[in-house]
Amino acid sequence: MEGVIVAAFGRHYEVATPAGRLQCYPRGKKSSFACGDRVAVVPGGDGQGVIETLHPRRNLLWRSDAFREKLIAANLSHILIVVATEPGFSDLLVSRCIVAAESQDITPLIVLNKADLGERLEAARAQLAPFRALGYEVIEVSALNGAEGLMKRLAGLHAILVGQSGMGKSTLTNALIPEANAATREISEALDSGKHTTTFARLYALDGTAPDNAHGWLIDSPGLQVFGLAHLAADDLAESFIEFRPLLGQCRFRDCRHEAEPGCALLAALADGRIHPRRFEHYRTIRAEIAEAKRLNPGW
Repeated sequence: MEGVIVAAFGRHYEVATPAGRLQCYPRGKKSSFACGDRVAVVPGGDGQGVIETLHPRRNLLWRSDAFREKLIAANLSHILIVVATEPGFSDLLVSRCIVAAESQDITPLIVLNKADLGERLEAARAQLAPFRALGYEVIEVSALNGAEGLMKRLAGLHAILVGQSGMGKSTLTNALIPEANAATREISEALDSGKHTTTFARLYALDGTAPDNAHGWLIDSPGLQVFGLAHLAADDLAESFIEFRPLLGQCRFRDCRHEAEPGCALLAALADGRIHPRRFEHYRTIRAEIAEAKRLNPGW
């Protein structure tokens, strides 16, 4: 029986099938499935089932450090990176999410939530300006006041909400899909960050149909404080910064590390304003982390 994974908790998966939802486990010890995966399952008794086959993926969004990897979602068209006017958000995390998306041919879309908080809005817009300048779409919403504009934008997409805890992803999910009833909590003002409320990814159909037959769907995912990219090669990282792409291969030295080498095309673009300093700082930070992860675990 064919189905789509609509929730993943460890080795336990909820699979939507034409016959209803099944609580499924993988056959054998391997458990490398993600929310959004299309699978073939063998139904058992009492709403149980076994996952037999993973169908080919369009892409896979995942994160990793030196020793662990976490599959987040598969078969995506868009990643909705949710930030907010408050609490403060990390533009480095936005860059990490964009890199992960670009490396898998997923379209990033930045959602600025709590846009009704006017006194914080301009500062948030300024923080997002380098991304907007690169052509990344930024949609301003207020989840508490509904999100009709965003709902129209999501029509027909296979998307996931990602972002730091406290950005309002679960509230946004409730605004977009009222039946979701995702748990929400108040922001922890003392820490200037949110409390984790979503503990696993869950997929919701956007058109009111069954998820295994939906024309569009949305995945709500746990809040992120880190997004490691240890699995990326150095060339793939540079390629995932879209402003670097026209310049790659134009450095004087073929093995240029873009540090202080003469004739570096990226450093020249940084000097004349074609590359934003903040984005270049993000690139160097992520590259150093990847190098350290590969030093700690040469298996990457």
